[in-house]
Amino acid sequence: MDSSAADIRRAADLLRAGELVAFPTETVYGLGADASDPAAVAKIFAAKGRPADHPLIVHLPGDDQIERWARDVPPVAYELAEAFWPGPLTLILKRQPSVPDAVTGGQDTVGLRVPGHPLALELLREFSGARWSGVAAPSANRFGHVSPTTAQHVREDLGAAVAMVLDGGPCRVGIESTILDLSGARPAILRPGMVDVGAIAQILGEMPAIGGGAAAPRVAGSLDAHYAPRTPLLLVPGDGLAIAVRNAIAGREKIAVISCFEAPLQHDLIAWRRAPADAAGFAHDLYANLHDLDRLGCARIIVQSPPQSEPWRAVMDRLKRAAAGSGHA
Repeated sequence: MDSSAADIRRAADLLRAGELVAFPTETVYGLGADASDPAAVAKIFAAKGRPADHPLIVHLPGDDQIERWARDVPPVAYELAEAFWPGPLTLILKRQPSVPDAVTGGQDTVGLRVPGHPLALELLREFSGARWSGVAAPSANRFGHVSPTTAQHVREDLGAAVAMVLDGGPCRVGIESTILDLSGARPAILRPGMVDVGAIAQILGEMPAIGGGAAAPRVAGSLDAHYAPRTPLLLVPGDGLAIAVRNAIAGREKIAVISCFEAPLQHDLIAWRRAPADAAGFAHDLYANLHDLDRLGCARIIVQSPPQSEPWRAVMDRLKRAAAGSGHA
C-alpha cells in the first residue's frame, strides 16, 4: 500500500470540496464523491460516461449511519449488517427523502454498504468526522469497461478525471458486492457476489429470490453488457476450448485464453492464463487477467466456462455480461 495518513486526510478534504477520489475496497476500486452533494455526484457520471438513471451505492463508515440514508429499515437489515459488514454485501432499502435523486437514479430506494478494506474505512471515517455522511462510489472505470482492481487500472482508464487515487494494493475479493434488495415483499438478490447465499438465507429465515423481476429496483451492474474488455471475449464450454484453440492456430490468429487448466501446448499465437480452480480465486484474478490480456492486441479472449454451480454464480454473471459487451473501443 502506498497511501499514508496524510493521503487519507487530503482525500477527505478533496471529497468535502466536491472532487472525485478513487479508493480501494475489498471488491474493486471505487470512484467516490460526497453522496450528499448532487454537483459532486454529477462528476461521477461525467467521468464514467454513466447513464443518469443508473443508481450508485453509498459507502458508509458503519451501520450506525443506515437511518441517515434509509427509512422503514427492517430489523433483519441490522442482523445482516452485523453478520456481513464490513464486507461485500450491499443492502437496497427505502430511501430517506433527503437522499439526492442523482444517487438513487430517481428511485425510491438506496443501496448501502460498509466496505471491508482498511483504507476505505479510514477514508470514510476521516470524511465523516462529526457529521452524518457517506461516499457514493461506483467502480472507478469508464462505464461498461472492466472494473479496476488496482490503482494503476484506475489511472489507465480515468486519468485526469480523478483528483486523487488512493493506492491500497490489489483488491482482495476482485468482483463487485452482492446486492440484496430488502425494499420489496420478499428479499431478492439483484446482483450475485461472493457472499454465500446460504449464509444470507440463515439470517433471513428464508431463501432469497434470485433476481427481482420487472418491479425490482434498478441496480449497478444489471445491464446485459457490462464489465467488458475491448478485445472480443468468447465464453466456451470445456470441450469447446481445444477446438477454439486449434482453429485459431490454423487461421494464424493470435488469441488469449483463461482456463483453470494448464496449456496443452505452447504456441506463439496463444497467451494462456491459468486461473484458480476455486470460485473465490477465479473471481479474485478475473478482472486483473482481463486488463492484462486486453493489452496484448489479440483477436479475441477465450474463457473456458467454469462450473454451473452456486459458488460460481457471480463469476458466471460477470463473464456473460463481459462477453455481451466486449469488442467495443
